[in-house]
Amino acid sequence: MPPRQPGEERTTQLPPVSRPTQREPELITHREPDDEFLMAGVADDDDDEYYDDEPELTEEEERRLRKKKIWKRVRIGAFVAIGLMILGPVVAVAIAYPLLDWPKPEEIAAEQNKTITLQYADGNEMTKITAPGENRTMLTYDEIPDNVKHAVLAAEDKNFYDNPGFDAKAIVRAVWIQATGGSSGGSGLTQQYIKKATRNEEATLTRKFTEVVKAFKMSNESDHNTILTAYLNTVYFGRGANGFKAASQVYYKKDMKDLTPSQAALIAAMIQTPSWSEDKEHSQKQWKYVMGQMLQKGWIDQAYYDSEQWPQPLSFAETQPKSLEGPRGLIVDQVQEALDAEQTGVSFEQAQKTGVTIQTTIDPKMQTAAEEAVDEIMIKGAQPEALKTSLTAIDPTTGAVRAYWGGRDGRGSFDYAKGTLQEPGSSFKAFDLVAALQDGKGLGTVYDGRSPRTFPGVSTPIRNSGNDNSCGKECPVRTAMIKSLNTVFYDMVVNDVGVPKTVKAAHQAGIPDEVNIGDGPKKLLVGEDGGTPNGGIALGGDQAVVRPFDMASAYATFAARGVYRAPFFILKITGPDGQVLYQHADKPISAFDPDQTKSQDIADNVTDVLKEIPTSSKIPCAGNRECAGKTGTHELSESAGQGAGLNSKAWMVGYTPSISASVWVGRNEGNQPIRDKSGANIFGSGVPGKIWQAFMNKALAGSQMEKFPKAKPLNQYNPPKPSNTPSNTPSNTPPANTPSNTPSEPTRPTKPSGEPCEGLLCPPTGPTNPSTSGKPPGRDPGDT
Repeated sequence: MPPRQPGEERTTQLPPVSRPTQREPELITHREPDDEFLMAGVADDDDDEYYDDEPELTEEEERRLRKKKIWKRVRIGAFVAIGLMILGPVVAVAIAYPLLDWPKPEEIAAEQNKTITLQYADGNEMTKITAPGENRTMLTYDEIPDNVKHAVLAAEDKNFYDNPGFDAKAIVRAVWIQATGGSSGGSGLTQQYIKKATRNEEATLTRKFTEVVKAFKMSNESDHNTILTAYLNTVYFGRGANGFKAASQVYYKKDMKDLTPSQAALIAAMIQTPSWSEDKEHSQKQWKYVMGQMLQKGWIDQAYYDSEQWPQPLSFAETQPKSLEGPRGLIVDQVQEALDAEQTGVSFEQAQKTGVTIQTTIDPKMQTAAEEAVDEIMIKGAQPEALKTSLTAIDPTTGAVRAYWGGRDGRGSFDYAKGTLQEPGSSFKAFDLVAALQDGKGLGTVYDGRSPRTFPGVSTPIRNSGNDNSCGKECPVRTAMIKSLNTVFYDMVVNDVGVPKTVKAAHQAGIPDEVNIGDGPKKLLVGEDGGTPNGGIALGGDQAVVRPFDMASAYATFAARGVYRAPFFILKITGPDGQVLYQHADKPISAFDPDQTKSQDIADNVTDVLKEIPTSSKIPCAGNRECAGKTGTHELSESAGQGAGLNSKAWMVGYTPSISASVWVGRNEGNQPIRDKSGANIFGSGVPGKIWQAFMNKALAGSQMEKFPKAKPLNQYNPPKPSNTPSNTPSNTPPANTPSNTPSEPTRPTKPSGEPCEGLLCPPTGPTNPSTSGKPPGRDPGDT
């Protein structure tokens, strides 16, 4: 074999070459550090294995690599989340769409306007409430006037014809507002129809999702005109009216075609909060908003907008179906008010649609006693027709309203128990006493009880009824309460305890901080500037205005020994299938002190003195039954020009351990004298006292004779021992703090019953000091 030439030897026999291993040229499958999107599916463990033969990375390189891996996972997660956000709802809607159906207006209308049955506390039927427009016919689109269409769209969804059943922008905006702590809805008119028709208003994502799907499906299967018609046939407008046709009757007693744009706007404005339909301030505000929206959309012109005033609707009494005549009709109103305010969790609208049975707190025996007592004194007693009255009776052990007499004209008429604010006069002194007991004073604490007395900042002296000086310079609080001495309580509140503490005591007893009455919410027991009232409140005048109903509740707190229970009218609500939808639960509150024992002692000390007053006022309860209470009068203001010493309001508020009752007597005009059939001035023990006495005797006849618990003496319970100096100052001798030039004052004659006038300023019948001037504290500047 010829010899091989160099280079022809077999390569397998070549000796190994010692040199570093080189990486192969990068293929398309090889990984570049920045090519993460193509390698998104490669596991991190593979990455680590791949680099096993690489030179060891520096710390900075490892940190950068970890950062890239983290961001890679974040981006992948973001891509997945965005995909789910886009595809998830689409898939959910696709699944839900064929399974959900929107409620048909004919079916909804058939479920509305069911009868509500009211029962007395003993389970016997009181009456039935039927809705306006019962058995109504369904409207067609062509029957709906443009005024009505425009008003409703302006109120609820002005872009209704431009959206697919829901307003996406409005929903997003509502979510953002709620997420940032605000309150807003995002429902368009179609969604609102679904919500109202299904009676499901839970604030849940599930409810909102199904609502949107149903609204979308309804828009696909019907046109906008059909949806608007369905909405106007079924939505609730307040006053018991479902559908705009019924609403036009209960607000204006007009057919829809006869409504002005302004009237249609007011009715449409009630859709959002129908329970506030009787709140004038709220109604005016919402009406103005709807009118503004109609102007913005060109549905009314600027001239019409500028010329229109709030179109006041007819009174509730004129438009409501009569379900119960006479005084008991106002009980029906109170039940509806409680439902509209959703105090029970069952709205009036829901009650109508369900056809519930409502067991009220009204005791038939006591209700009859209230009606007979009023008729006995007012009708059979031939009292002047101009005199108005109210009577409320509350069970102190529960807060249940057992009898309610707010007027005799029936449902929807003016309510003199909860619809009026009046000065309580001396019946407010019970709250003065609570504040004094809380402040360390007692029934034996003494004050200067002489009359008249001057006080700093008050130009006219404060006087006792009949200028009574019988209690003298060292007058115990107990005696001052029984005699109702103005000088003692004014001194005690203004110079000693303080007005704020008295206001607080009244609120603790049961006088609300705020009531919704007449033109809207009104704060009680506040000054003209919204702050602390002046000293006249000590005598139940000036800014001391209350509802007669609330005085019964506040005195019930004394009867319950310092435990406050909110008054209520509804005991239980039952569905047509017997299911209990609501049951009242007792919620006692220690009124005058967090320590119930201390609160009890305060209330018992108040009762200890008030139980002497019915007898001293010659209106005791029958059979020596223990009763406690306080009379009160409010004098006619100077501006009335009717003469000194005449009264414009008179009260009797009293209780036993089982019932508290408040009676008020006044006139519609307010600042006018109240005189009985003989023309005599009316005091607390007169007409109101006699109504109260008659009621208590009738209501409690045959019941157990109850005694008030013995009071635990608080603070200075007994007056100090008398000094050697005579305690009484003759009425014709000027007190030490009275100007020496004050002439002697004759004593004003009292009523035959012996009851003093108890007014805030009780001047004598003779001439007064001509040098005195200015508005006396506690005098009412006008009618409230």
